[in-house]
Amino acid sequence: MTQQPWKDKIGNPAQVGGIETSVLDNGTGRGARVAWINTGTGLRYKVVIDRAMDIFDAFYNQHSLAWLNHTGITPPEPFSDKGADWLRTFGGGLLTTCGLSHVGGPETDAFGDRGAHGKISNSPAEIESIIQPDPVMGKLDMSITGRIKETKIFGPSLELKRTISSTLGQPTIRIHDEVINRGNTSVPHMLLYHFNFGWPLVDEGTDIVWKGAWEAREGGINDRIFREGNDFKKCPAPLEDHNGTGEAVASIDVTPDNSGLCTVGLHNSRIGIALAMRFHKEQLPWFINWQHWGKGEYVTGLEPATNPLIGQAKARETNQLLFLAPGETRTYDLELEILTEDVAIKNFLNTQV
Repeated sequence: MTQQPWKDKIGNPAQVGGIETSVLDNGTGRGARVAWINTGTGLRYKVVIDRAMDIFDAFYNQHSLAWLNHTGITPPEPFSDKGADWLRTFGGGLLTTCGLSHVGGPETDAFGDRGAHGKISNSPAEIESIIQPDPVMGKLDMSITGRIKETKIFGPSLELKRTISSTLGQPTIRIHDEVINRGNTSVPHMLLYHFNFGWPLVDEGTDIVWKGAWEAREGGINDRIFREGNDFKKCPAPLEDHNGTGEAVASIDVTPDNSGLCTVGLHNSRIGIALAMRFHKEQLPWFINWQHWGKGEYVTGLEPATNPLIGQAKARETNQLLFLAPGETRTYDLELEILTEDVAIKNFLNTQV
């Protein structure tokens, strides 16, 4: 093993990095459990344990990576599952998980009523383990693992086992999810990783990086952005028609590499940072690009998903709806990496050519 620079110079691993848990005691998030994870590289991020172990703040050195909206962190509200109630507790953040059985707008059909983007993000986790790094002993990995339930008597009964991990000295976030059907009947399953990026990573001129066939969502002002001839992969200045509810959304069939790995992300040449997101096409065959350039609400979402953004009803109608049999598990792996070296950024951008 290569000798590390901290050898014989530290006693407490927290001097280099690690995981610190706490409870927020003020504002809208009062009472919510969180975990700060410090990779020792300038990348540090906050896991909200009480919100499905989603990720809120995320920074690389002085630069924020995530978009944070006016709402901020709120404690879980398990009955915010009607209509568009989800928007009341959506604080943005680096990651908000949508699902586990419905993704999309509110809808009603013969199979029931479903609120926007499902219930899981308003569910707290039961922590199974926190593994700290021990650099003195050469153990550089750290992780936090928990279980989040979406369940009721008579079903459905789904469970998300989530592990978020990093390694000291590497500016990387890894997410490993297992969705398990704990019930005794087959149930629908939809999942979307609502990653939200904001200033200064996302700024006028930032490149949005993805490759694949795309289709704009019908209606609204989507064709203001997603139309042939418009450079919708270059972030614009704030747009007047995106104030309020203005937004544009496209579903993308991302092109994977020869191993089936999809790479998407962002590149801001002004601050010299790129963010590469990687996921497996077999696990998450669809990808959503959300663009909302309102004043004071300036954000783009890069969102791997099990389905295009069509909701459970249409997915069922078009035979695209996934089902989990009793005891069945589906696994999902994602990675976010910060790139600052010219060669690494060039290689990342070349994957999209």
